[in-house]
Amino acid sequence: MTEHYITLFDSGFLPNGIALHASLRRHDPDSVLWILCMDDTCFDILDTLALERVRLLRLADVETPELLAIKASRSVGEYCWTMTPFTSDIVFDRDDSAKRVTYLDADMWFLRSPAPIFADLESSGAASLITPHAYSNEHDQALEYGIYCVQFMPFIRSGSDSIRARWKEQCINWCFAEPDSGRFGDQKYLDDWPATFGSQVHVESQPGWTQGPWNATRFQASEAITFHFHRLRITGPDVVNVGTYRLPGEHVRDVYEPYLKDLRAAVNKISDAGHDVKIQQQPLSGLALAKDKLAFRLHNWRSPFTPYSLRF
Repeated sequence: MTEHYITLFDSGFLPNGIALHASLRRHDPDSVLWILCMDDTCFDILDTLALERVRLLRLADVETPELLAIKASRSVGEYCWTMTPFTSDIVFDRDDSAKRVTYLDADMWFLRSPAPIFADLESSGAASLITPHAYSNEHDQALEYGIYCVQFMPFIRSGSDSIRARWKEQCINWCFAEPDSGRFGDQKYLDDWPATFGSQVHVESQPGWTQGPWNATRFQASEAITFHFHRLRITGPDVVNVGTYRLPGEHVRDVYEPYLKDLRAAVNKISDAGHDVKIQQQPLSGLALAKDKLAFRLHNWRSPFTPYSLRF
């Protein structure tokens, strides 16, 4: 079965999206990556690059009346989150051959084949899979931001309809970037999926497969199938800020440094095509940044750690 993936991003995240594509070409070369371009510049550049086994979507071609009705009330980031529950249906509606669609955040990256995750889903008999944050103690923010992470989310066409429909309705009604009454963006809604949908939803059995900087100190880098480069931003022509997370040396060497090679190749690809690469800003509130810096100061003595910035 051909795996169908879908991600979304605007022109500011083009390097990350191209790096994600490069990792899929290595580790799931027969798959198709759908890219929902959140601005026309993103679409035009990717159309010029003509990446292999990519299907491009213009935002205006997929927006529904209900999405357009709330668009002005959301920030750019919040509107991206609001779109996320719609992405699998976008693929299902456009390709009858797609039996399973997996949503990916644009700052995800594959270190090896995702086949074990799909086998985990298939053995469960469920129609969807969710991945726990599995926070390290010093970064545990499940109460505010959710037990599960919107990052790698497969949906089977038959059987996940009710999950997708409820999630879309929830995000249309409320999807904002500040925790509020047990909600946060598109993500905290996932907390009740196992109880609400029962056997339709499977929780990933090996959380070390889908790692991020918030749990890097819990797992070996060699366990990772995917890594989520949360808060990594390109802040200069050859500099990335990796956020304030404490990262073990093996993750810097075996995960971040290889990713930065793909990111550099993506930047060069965009530049060679005659386009500018945008500087990315850290989307942190003052409180979140203060909490992360405190965790960094309290815990960075316990193991090797990365500086805030790396050259690439």
